[in-house]
Amino acid sequence: MNVTALAITVIVLVMTLVITYWAAVRNKSASSQYVAGGQIKGWVNGLAITGDYVSASSFLGLTGAIALTGYGGYYLMMAIPIAFLVVLLAVAEPLRNLGKFTVADMVATRFRARRVRSVVALNTVVISVFYMVAQFVGAGVLTRLLLGIPYTVAVVTVGILMTVYVMAGGMLATTWIQALKGFLLLAGTVVLTLLVLASFNFNPVSMFDEAAIIYGEEAVLPPPPAGLVGGLDVISLQVALALGTAGLPHVLIRFLTVPDTGAARSSALNAFFMIGFFFLAIPFIGYGAAVIVGRESIASANPAGNLAAPQLAQTLGGDIFFGAIVAVALSIIIATLAGLVIASSGAFGHDFYTNVIRGGEATPREQFLAARISAGAISVLALLIALGARDFNLAFIATLTFAVAASANLPVILLTIYWKRFNVSGAITGMLVGLVSSVGLVLAGPNIMGENAVFPLTNPALVSVPLGFLASYLGTVLIKPTRDQYESYDEIFVRTNVGSLDATAQTADSGVGARRP
Repeated sequence: MNVTALAITVIVLVMTLVITYWAAVRNKSASSQYVAGGQIKGWVNGLAITGDYVSASSFLGLTGAIALTGYGGYYLMMAIPIAFLVVLLAVAEPLRNLGKFTVADMVATRFRARRVRSVVALNTVVISVFYMVAQFVGAGVLTRLLLGIPYTVAVVTVGILMTVYVMAGGMLATTWIQALKGFLLLAGTVVLTLLVLASFNFNPVSMFDEAAIIYGEEAVLPPPPAGLVGGLDVISLQVALALGTAGLPHVLIRFLTVPDTGAARSSALNAFFMIGFFFLAIPFIGYGAAVIVGRESIASANPAGNLAAPQLAQTLGGDIFFGAIVAVALSIIIATLAGLVIASSGAFGHDFYTNVIRGGEATPREQFLAARISAGAISVLALLIALGARDFNLAFIATLTFAVAASANLPVILLTIYWKRFNVSGAITGMLVGLVSSVGLVLAGPNIMGENAVFPLTNPALVSVPLGFLASYLGTVLIKPTRDQYESYDEIFVRTNVGSLDATAQTADSGVGARRP
């Protein structure tokens, strides 16, 4: 047990518990539980999005992938800068204008059929569980490193702590913990990058040259062509990363925590620059770990390389800096888990229980209880899956999540906003086909079935994302819904761009759309 690292970690966790207590006093309604009352400032939300998006899979998984595979690890991050451009330009503002508590609220604004909300809720839970598994695995390996306790005990302990955040403080506590985490993450990344560069006299070329000397030129050069399947796999991964962010429920609901569309745009723009800076620094940390710590030491600590960053921190900064990086990594994991649990429990408590089972008649107290009960159940499910996934690289698990989000959620989100003819049948067909195809192809792929794989690609996005869009189109043009299943698109169009019911009414009176009484 590293006592110094443990002490620093405890200090950071106490800070998060203080925030949770402060938020718990104010967490008295469904609105505060789900979206922090919609009063978070843009810059705070941008920092929280950074803390939410840059999860353990990025901080631990990507650095490990680069450290162990060299340039090949870059393939896990090349499309990430594009991802937030998609969110900023196509999704953030319309989502803020149409949504209330969840992603399903936005879709249900146009399509009132309960089964649409049910399918969106199902997608949210599946995507969140996938992503939670990656966080639990990271928590297990880190806590085991820090405390020397068994992996299972570590995962369960982190799960309990995360549940306290969600049950007591809701989205308000989660937001401020994520903002704190985002700040600590950026600060730790800056310090670690500077220490790496200082080891090479602030000449990054020297670092890459030394990596080439130790591990061969292939460590710093693009890998040779891997054939048709290998090339398609790389493209498929980039499709998942570029489009998946705009379908991740725990990222999207962050735009419902701000008071207006200006704050939503500010949130996305601030997050874009902070996340961009982080991913520019990741190669320095990954290659620094490969050269300074060594691939053999990294792989012996964890076969997937998930401990490369903490090992590098200990080598360069001793126990104090090691403790700081471990504390940052654990806070990343717990806060990301909390955001995922709120997104998935909101999908059950608000979407499925309140609006489907109870037909919108559930009391706020009932919603509150349903969200908390489902939060516990979903956490247990993800925890059990994580117990069997300890040797998977965190970045790999996360990229599968992006593929499912891009296939099952993104088509219906974009078409709800931008296609006038889109209808209930297209929404349901697209979501189900995207979900089933992406999850099914993962299960039939080489990462699960090995040499017996039926599907050759490790990431299904190249096939499942087009299938999601195609199914949405075919469901729309081939199946005609009843008239009372959807709102006037003109009204949706105005609300998407204006966001004001008063403005909608004025526009409707002028003949642009027919506002329903």
